[in-house]
Amino acid sequence: MTDLSAITLHDTGATAVPAPSRVADYVALLKPRVMSLVVFTGMVGLWLAPGDINPVLGAVAILAIALGAGASGAINMWYDRDIDAVMARTRNRPIPTGAVAPDDALGFGVLLSIFSVALMTVATNAVAGGLLALTILFYVFVYTVWLKRRTPHNIVIGGAAGAFPPMIGWAAVSGDVSWASVSLFLLIFVWTPPHFWALSLYCDDDYRRAGVPMLPVVAGVRHTKLQMLAYCLLLLPVGLLPTLTGVVGWGYGAYSLAAGAVFVGHALRVLRAPEDDKSAARAMFRYSLGYLFLLFVAMVADRLAFG
Repeated sequence: MTDLSAITLHDTGATAVPAPSRVADYVALLKPRVMSLVVFTGMVGLWLAPGDINPVLGAVAILAIALGAGASGAINMWYDRDIDAVMARTRNRPIPTGAVAPDDALGFGVLLSIFSVALMTVATNAVAGGLLALTILFYVFVYTVWLKRRTPHNIVIGGAAGAFPPMIGWAAVSGDVSWASVSLFLLIFVWTPPHFWALSLYCDDDYRRAGVPMLPVVAGVRHTKLQMLAYCLLLLPVGLLPTLTGVVGWGYGAYSLAAGAVFVGHALRVLRAPEDDKSAARAMFRYSLGYLFLLFVAMVADRLAFG
């Protein structure tokens, strides 16, 4: 049995691959659950953008976003294989278990990155391709390599990587970046910190053991809860930006305010909960996933209903 206490930075977490890697192991490297939300927001950005795109090229653009997101996840798993091995939430990922060799994961991620950017550029335009390249580079070098292990602001700044997909989808159709597409970016950007801080509140022991300076570990639980509430309050006006910039109408705007108020309610419950009670943080994390997904569903519904 592997002695987890003996694992140092960038050890593989396994000295030998026990069996040939399966397709499912490489799929797991792509972080498919994370990818699904990224792909959906990119798809909505593409659908909302002014102009037309050939359906086949639109599908190729969404595929490129998916591959780019998966490539980022694979490289992230390669770089974080040491801390993944000591965290209960991540120790069963393909590299710590030895299902995929680290060098294979890195090569897989790099090749997918290059292919996804080239595919997006050829299928749509250089602006969309450039934004996809920026997203991958930002996630790998700014968030994973630079911020994650150095500052409790890792999620605040690094969250930009997950906020780019609707802008990429928008650019795939329009060929530009507009205030309208920036409003979609800002919505995800401001949502990211309270979403991940809710997770970190009930996984703080994992992050502490791995030496990752998440906000509860560095600044304490109370400070984290106050920051979560502040960001949820900020989401109320930010959630209205797609309406104010003309992307969608006030049907979405009304839903956004109602959903945002519920999010604030979750943050208040987390703030009032005892530090050793993590149930409120778990409930807020679950709600945050549905919150973002349903906001983008509401954009589509608003456009379908009101044009």
